[in-house]
Amino acid sequence: MPGEGCSWRGIIMITTVSFFVALLIGLPIFITLLLGTLVFLMQADLTVLMSDLTIQLYGSLNQNGLLAIPLFMLVGELMNKGGLTSRLMNAADVFVGGFKGGLAYVNLLTNAMAASILGSATAQIAVMSRLMVPTMVEKGYKKEFSAAVTMAGGLLGPIIPPSMLMIIYGVVAYQPISALFIAGILPGILIVLGFALVIFVTGIVSGLPSGEHLKHKNVRQEVLSGLLPGTIPLVVIICIIAGVMTPTEAGAIASIMAFVMGFFVYKSINIKDLPGIFGAVGINTATITGLIATASVFGWALSFEGIPDMLVEWISGITTSPLLFLMLVYLLVILLGMFLESISVMIVIVPIILPAALSFGIDPIHFGVIISLATLVGLVTPPVGPGLYIAMTSANLPMGSLFKAMLPFLLSMFICMLIIAVFPAISLWLPSLM
Repeated sequence: MPGEGCSWRGIIMITTVSFFVALLIGLPIFITLLLGTLVFLMQADLTVLMSDLTIQLYGSLNQNGLLAIPLFMLVGELMNKGGLTSRLMNAADVFVGGFKGGLAYVNLLTNAMAASILGSATAQIAVMSRLMVPTMVEKGYKKEFSAAVTMAGGLLGPIIPPSMLMIIYGVVAYQPISALFIAGILPGILIVLGFALVIFVTGIVSGLPSGEHLKHKNVRQEVLSGLLPGTIPLVVIICIIAGVMTPTEAGAIASIMAFVMGFFVYKSINIKDLPGIFGAVGINTATITGLIATASVFGWALSFEGIPDMLVEWISGITTSPLLFLMLVYLLVILLGMFLESISVMIVIVPIILPAALSFGIDPIHFGVIISLATLVGLVTPPVGPGLYIAMTSANLPMGSLFKAMLPFLLSMFICMLIIAVFPAISLWLPSLM
């Protein structure tokens, strides 16, 4: 029960203020979460539970599903080091480069193919901004539009499998990662088509440069060279659907394939590169698992006092419509995403809001797709959107002009999100076939 003279409203207010103060002074997210947990326990007169914090921290990481995180990160690092993006771009150019506004379609299609391997929106935006924006500007595209297309394409990374966000949701929400991977396929395709429609309409209204294939000495060789990396996610998806591999095992096989391609086929990875690659994977894995551990402890503390149940009761008093509930989730997660990184939002919000989603009869796999989509929007929206800042820096553009160019793509994203919320079958049909 709350401490003497302290209501639940006061406890939550003090905890929330402590959380945001810690963020504003620049403390790491995992320390901020741990601090929020300690403040909550002290305010709720639950200091006796502090002796169990280490056990809870250990237990939250004692899950086999977490092994998939460093493995798929390793795939992304190996393929990124191996020059994946430029090969995918040449392959995409063969297919769509000749259309009006062809380079914009090449940018989008390359992002869609790279998304299935890199799995990180920020990494994808960083790579594609350096590669595609200068090329598009040189061919006569406006710099703002070029950067906006790149940011939009980067949003595909956490949706098209294998997706890091889906792995993290699966671990936090105790849902099968294989089903979550498959659930992202059709929503990813829908979003690609929505963004392609924006490019098409922009070409009609504002005019885009005429399509022109890049110079290829051997089209067949370019296609094969570019599509070979695409076999990695294909093998992952097929093996998971067939039930012959778990996502963790598929991540291990994908890592081996990525190394073989980079070292033996493309010869773009040297043995000397491996310590740096493993070091980057180790640091990123430690960051994410630290977030998962502290967020799990925070969720445990809240659940101990029934805060999620109170949230369910409060939301039920506002609406009994599952669709309206999902719209509120969209709004909440987008607002949080304006201040926190997408993985942090996912880890913090899922343990609190998932019980409410289940009480509305929403399938947890479908909810995983919904909340993943919502976290992506925050990547490219002010004031903190990391994808927005990466593209601004790479393209040397002010935030206002870049965000204005991004608005049509965001509108398309919102429409796709609404369609996916209204029609859960888009997320659930393929997993139901497994």
